[in-house]
Amino acid sequence: MNKFFRQPFVMLAGCGLLLAACNVQPQKESDMYFVDQVTVVLAADGRIDFDSLTWTRKPAEYHVDGDTLKVTTAPHTDLWQRTYYHFQNDNAPVLQMQTMEKYFSFVIKTDFSGSHHRFDQCGIVMYLDSENWLKASVEYENDQFQHLGSVVTNNGYSDWATTAIPADVKTMWYRFSRREDDYCIECSTNGTEFSQMRVCHMFAGAGAIKFGIYACSPEESSFTAVFSDMKITECAWKAHDGQQPDQE
Repeated sequence: MNKFFRQPFVMLAGCGLLLAACNVQPQKESDMYFVDQVTVVLAADGRIDFDSLTWTRKPAEYHVDGDTLKVTTAPHTDLWQRTYYHFQNDNAPVLQMQTMEKYFSFVIKTDFSGSHHRFDQCGIVMYLDSENWLKASVEYENDQFQHLGSVVTNNGYSDWATTAIPADVKTMWYRFSRREDDYCIECSTNGTEFSQMRVCHMFAGAGAIKFGIYACSPEESSFTAVFSDMKITECAWKAHDGQQPDQE
């Protein structure tokens, strides 16, 4: 069993509790834990069943096959708040779990082979409400390049940090890590070696949070995003070992 689960990892969904670990060793490849009529399936390596999660906005078309989720985007769906473009878009499908755990990492693989139109995207998200969220994804641009980037939205204003990557990259892993109300987003092309994309603070992210995946097509397009290899681990973002914190 993953050593992260030495302590209970408690997630909330609706009015029930999801207990993803109970200080017990699984007796088989996956175990079910029941609390308040809600079920979570947790594999021995930390993978979580997609059916355990909750849609904030459900797409018109999606399909779950084992540990793989396919989401077909609808045109004119997006997440953005105000900055530079001076518009607000808040209609992208979001599938999340909720937790009060302060230290953990969440890993997901995305396959966006079907993206073909400007700004088509899929990736990780922490959506707290319409004005407080973050996301990371690859956004299609053209046949030459695309944008690997992240957006952090605090108090109703979004930023966008990007780097150009080749257009032939069609899969990307993301690792989302939490240390109290600070967060780290990393990416990987092989699922093993991760590179930091950004570190950020979320003003509304100190208590219970919701996090998971999203997919959208901001312009007149649609594609099928594929998510797999989803798992929770101990926090891979280690405590800083350099300059010590200021004394309060």
